[in-house]
Amino acid sequence: MEVGEHILKLYDIYAMLRSVTTDSRNIPQGSIFFAMRGETFDGNRFAADALRSGASLAVVDNPDVIQGLDDATRGEALKSGYFIVDDTLTALQELATVHRLRLGIPILAITGTNGKTTTKELTCAVMSARFRVSATRGNLNNHIGVPLTLLAMKPDTEFGIVEMGASSRGEIAALCGIARPNYGLITNVGRAHLEGFGGEAGVRAAKGELYDYLVATGGQAFVRQDDSILAGMAAEREGLQVINYSAADADGFESNLPGEYNRVNVAAAVAVGRRFGVTNVAMHDAISGYVPSTNRSRVVRTERNVVVADCYNANPSSMRAALDWFASLSPADANAAGYRKVVVLGDMLELGKWSRAEHAGVLKLLAGTDIGKVILVGHEFCDAVTDVDLSGKEVVTYPNTAVLVEKLQDNPISGCLLMLKGSRGMTLEKLLEYL
Repeated sequence: MEVGEHILKLYDIYAMLRSVTTDSRNIPQGSIFFAMRGETFDGNRFAADALRSGASLAVVDNPDVIQGLDDATRGEALKSGYFIVDDTLTALQELATVHRLRLGIPILAITGTNGKTTTKELTCAVMSARFRVSATRGNLNNHIGVPLTLLAMKPDTEFGIVEMGASSRGEIAALCGIARPNYGLITNVGRAHLEGFGGEAGVRAAKGELYDYLVATGGQAFVRQDDSILAGMAAEREGLQVINYSAADADGFESNLPGEYNRVNVAAAVAVGRRFGVTNVAMHDAISGYVPSTNRSRVVRTERNVVVADCYNANPSSMRAALDWFASLSPADANAAGYRKVVVLGDMLELGKWSRAEHAGVLKLLAGTDIGKVILVGHEFCDAVTDVDLSGKEVVTYPNTAVLVEKLQDNPISGCLLMLKGSRGMTLEKLLEYL
């Protein structure tokens, strides 16, 4: 890899400080602040504040907004605490790649339509039973999050896990160019971000960029052979080195994650653990001890109800899988015998011209279940409900979460087994304190 001399100078500074941030509101003492720019903001304007808040260095690319830097030399660390580059995002990414290459450790990239964060966290738990592991925090999985993930890896890290998200083609390929993974895992390929990908075929091509990278670099892919799409994608790529696994690899491992759709996430973590010599006993302890975040595939018992909180994100594939499982679940299975089953569904975002049909398709699936009450939140579901016969069910619609919150304050729901599922932008997690 060839990078500019200024990036190597910057890496020497990073090697002493070992702390990077892009958030001027949260400055770890002694860190390097990268001033990011976007369509509606310019982080360069906050560089001085970052230095006053404790940053040791501010990497900037628009010195015109900083008094006294208009004639400063680019690529030099100035006594004033600034380091000027042509583009801060590019500098952050190149710095992260230099660090990744100097670490020289195995790195696993995980992407997919659904389950990538849960699979990442399960795999991190499993691999931590044997190695010092560093993994993506939360869902920092984009063009900024991936470099930050790499730069958070300490010199003693033995195994890295990098989650990669994308909403358009070319993004996974770019993230692979930054992280340089030796191993890759696609959880599944479904219908999400259809507007950005240009349809289902575009989703498949975009996720397949991880396999393409592994073919080009001699890496290995963990491929679930009982998923015909993934198996087919792997078979299409001559020379791809494949480590096969299936959902059955999850057999015998207990977890705190509800639903068949989470079983394949467990299986993926087990497959990675076995490849790297983690014992079954250690994996069992790691998986059974993993507790998901409040808003992700978690069963919450409140004073009035039992709630399956799966409102971290949603797309047609994950929505259908969650509904299939919830429809098959009896209240007794959830220790809620006698409770009425209710679903609260929030809009699935970023579906573009496919949105109405996809929302109607979810409601048609719902029509054939025993779920008695349906609460729909958002204009997309409110529009699509007119296309589907839901007779025999109690259906209530709300334009947004805030209106539903007001309703619940005066008319609380009790004695129900509920599932909350919707895109993150719908903020359905705000309902939990009222259920």
